[in-house]
Amino acid sequence: MAGTREWFETVAEAQRRAKKRLPKSVYMALWAGAEQGLTLADNVKAFDELGFRPRIGGLPRERDQATRVLGQEISMPVIISPTGVQAVDPEGEVAVARAAAAEGTGMGLSSFASRSVEDVVAANPKTFFQMYWCGDRDSILARAERAKKAGAQGLIITLDWTFAHRRDWGSPPIPEKLDFKAMLKFAPEAVLRPGYLLRWGRTGKLPDLTVPNMCPAGEKAPGFFEVYGQWMFTPLPTWDDLRWIREEWGGPFMVKGIMHPDDARRAVDIGASAISVSNHGGNNLDGTPASIRALPSVVDAVGDQIEVLLDGGIRRGGDVVKALALGAKAVMIGRAYLWGMAAEGEVGVKRVLEILRAGIDEALLGLGRASIHELVREDLIVPPDFTRSLD
Repeated sequence: MAGTREWFETVAEAQRRAKKRLPKSVYMALWAGAEQGLTLADNVKAFDELGFRPRIGGLPRERDQATRVLGQEISMPVIISPTGVQAVDPEGEVAVARAAAAEGTGMGLSSFASRSVEDVVAANPKTFFQMYWCGDRDSILARAERAKKAGAQGLIITLDWTFAHRRDWGSPPIPEKLDFKAMLKFAPEAVLRPGYLLRWGRTGKLPDLTVPNMCPAGEKAPGFFEVYGQWMFTPLPTWDDLRWIREEWGGPFMVKGIMHPDDARRAVDIGASAISVSNHGGNNLDGTPASIRALPSVVDAVGDQIEVLLDGGIRRGGDVVKALALGAKAVMIGRAYLWGMAAEGEVGVKRVLEILRAGIDEALLGLGRASIHELVREDLIVPPDFTRSLD
């Protein structure tokens, strides 16, 4: 059963509804990956190559999913991955934050988000603020200090981005601003999605392409492409730069975008609290293996010294369990919750988290595990050529 009008059973159904309800350009902005989409496809496909080793006797009556990530107690090993400007729903990241809070988990907030860190932290105190290395040290530190003052519980530095603009298969052009010319260009798409127009029409506003977290609180927010250009021409950070911002932050600190064990070791060396094994959802260097393929070698290199999370390709609770069995402490989800928000707003995001929670519970039961902390690699059938060690 696919679901009812306001309820759905799978992430795949949320994706189907998102495709049906969003203008084509908005949907493809969520879906598309770099160049041929090889990494994007492998992020999902790789999970299908992993099998389970089920058990049938003496199974646990209750299963525990609670864990601790970046100093925060969360009820399930799934947290929201930071994503940039969201034209999916008028409430944007605040709706996502409320849904995550209702499910007892954390929220990663992009510095390129459409809603302020103050508003999002108010909706979910378990918020981790994400930054790119954009601007000089003073401006970078000012953004971090604003997030800390707002109550953000951790800082995420995202490094997996090569500024590739080549999209061979469907990523749409994004307007610099929604002026009359842009609205005229995209009007034919929007007219075909009256529900999307109605959702925004009720607010009396247009989708916002400004980024309020890239300036001091209370100042006029710059446009997305303005700050993207600044980021693009900022000299890339050294490991000493990353050590500096980690020390200035002084709290839980994640390096996002790790695929190589050597980079994982360097993250440990600078004192990071956590790393995310991630290829930016297939939006970085196309041809990079799925993040789940790189996970075992990263865990083997540093898993006893730092929290290791996985980001990329999660579509069901069984995928979460596979990542945990290979050594991840938790996973981060991106497209899955955005599809949920496109399908049913805040309720849809909450429903996606409920679906993942139920799938984790079912997989734990089938494996005979009473807790996510009992999962081991032997719970999986891993093909000999599955792992892609980048060492």
